[in-house]
Parts: sequence; C-alpha cells; structure tokens
Amino acid sequence: MIKVLVIDDSALIRQLLSEILNSDPGIEVVATAPDPYIARQKIKQLQPDVLTLDVEMPKMDGVTFLRNLMRLHPMPVVMVSTLTDAGADVTLQSLELGAVDYVSKPKINVSESMQAYAEEIIEKVRTAARARVRGSNLPAPKQRDLSKIARGKHFKTTDMIIAIGASTGGTEAIKDVLRQLPPSTPGIVITQHIPAAFSQSFAERLNRNSAMQVSQAENGQQILPGHAYLAPGDRHLEVVRDGARFVCRLLDSERVNLHKPSVEVMFNSVARNVGSNALCVLLTGMGDDGSDAMGAMRAAGAPTIAQDEASSVVWGMPGEAVKRGYADEVLPLHNIAERILYHASKRV
Repeated sequence: MIKVLVIDDSALIRQLLSEILNSDPGIEVVATAPDPYIARQKIKQLQPDVLTLDVEMPKMDGVTFLRNLMRLHPMPVVMVSTLTDAGADVTLQSLELGAVDYVSKPKINVSESMQAYAEEIIEKVRTAARARVRGSNLPAPKQRDLSKIARGKHFKTTDMIIAIGASTGGTEAIKDVLRQLPPSTPGIVITQHIPAAFSQSFAERLNRNSAMQVSQAENGQQILPGHAYLAPGDRHLEVVRDGARFVCRLLDSERVNLHKPSVEVMFNSVARNVGSNALCVLLTGMGDDGSDAMGAMRAAGAPTIAQDEASSVVWGMPGEAVKRGYADEVLPLHNIAERILYHASKRV
C-alpha cells in the first residue's frame, strides 16, 4: 500500500486528489494538509511514501518547502501546478530540486478536469513511489567538462543527427547531457513528454545551461550543427529530408503510446530518413515509449544508448529497450555525453 500525503491550500483540490488516489486499491491518502507547516508535522507522524505538493500556498510556497525537504528528508514528491508560464517556470525549478514529476491543476471546471486525468494522476503517484530520489544534501555525480576535450574538433556534422528521448526525470537528465556538449556537436532532436504550456520554458532553460543553441522546434526548420530542437508539448516531432538537408516536421496527429509528442514517432522518422548516420539515446522515463523505435534505429545501423537503471529516476523506457535487446550500450547518465562525442568523432 502506497501511503500519500496531499498538501494543498485548496480544500476542493485536497478532496479531489484524495478521492482520485483512494480509488486505486494500492494507494491510501493517509492525511491532507493545507500548508507546509502542518504537512511537516504529518510527515513526521505518518511517514508517507509520496507527497503531492501544491506550488502556490500561503505561509510557505511549495518550492521553498521542497528545497528544505530535499535537504533534510528526501522523499518522492509529485508537484501540483497550473498550466501557465509562471507555473512552468516553478515546476521546472521543482524538478531541478528533486521532485519526481508533476500533475496539472486546472483553473476552470476543476472537478471535471481533474477526473479526466485520474488515471494519469494515479500512475504518476505509483511511479513516484518506486522512483530513485536524490536529496540535495547528497553530492551529484561528477560531471566532466567535455567541451574542453572536444575543443578544436570539427565534426563532419552535415549528415549526423542525434535523437534523444525521455520522460519522467528527463528534464534534468537532458539538461545534464546537453551542458557537457560543445557547440560543435552535431544537430540534436529531443522529445520529452511535457505539456504544451511548459515546453517553451523548458527549451529556454536548456538553452541557458548549454553551449549549444537550444530552441523549441518549428515546422520546416533546418537541423544544424551546434543546435538542439525540442518537440513542442502538443506536436510530434519528425526528422525528414529536404533535398540535401534534414528538417523538422511537426505533426498534429493522434497520440502514440499515450503521448504527444511521442519518442516512438521521432525515433522511427530518424530510422527511416537518417539511418546509420544517426545516434539514438533513450533516457529515464515511465512506460515504454520509444523502446521499439530504438530497435528500428538499431536495425537501420544507428548506434543506440540507454541510460542505466542506477542513474534513472524511473527505468521504464530505457529498461524496456534493454530488455528487448535494442540497446548497444547501457550507461550511467554522466557518461552519455562522452559517448555522444565519441560516436560523433568517428565521423571526423
């Protein structure tokens, strides 16, 4: 039984989340709290397995509480945030501090909207309960400054495309990989499961932390060396050939593997149109989106890399790819950028 503490200043949200979570026979909401001070006492008394934490609360905001929690008593947290620009920034900051995932809190038709996402909310709490949480008081894995190693290399990047897919835990994993890559790195396409309201903010955050130019992908945009292109949160991203160039194509089609954007869609397009000149990287994430398409990329001759279990927040997507035999290499997160550069250097 997964014990959950719901923290939210709204009595309605506390009630709705409790009803949704208690409907699952494997979850019990052991208590609710209207603010972090009351929550702090209930955490000590009840020892919950997972917290749901509102971003905006009186007395102490959710981010401040999360920062203190991850320093003193690291545990799985699912943030509850609004689908706004301000909500995006705070949510991404929360993931950076150690929150496992987030669910969206609607502004209108609250009861109906939350019930529509009941299965997703339950699945995210269940996933959080088995996620690997790293407290802010623990040292992060040592990162190598690979930009210095690669300085002076001029990769033949015209034809090479690096495709990266991720879900739960991926916002930080992608950032960790990109910040180690030099501006001479071949063009990168990225699909991260993220809402449309958050993807632009996420691209901007990545850009601030990377020597590469990172942007939200646009339809028809040419894929260039030294640039990374993030799938918008409400479109599938494909890589297609336009004469001698590779360009981004955005599709407003049905969800694939329950996701839009889907890693499966992007990887399959890279397998078809780039083939052995591509590199496939599958990072932490819930479910199996992208795992079969990694197999398609491998069959097309592209090297394939999966993040290992120990460094993944959730070893769903990369784990499935490994189980199905589609990963050429299984690596800890801090080694993946180095292997990307190794495969790029083979084309020098």
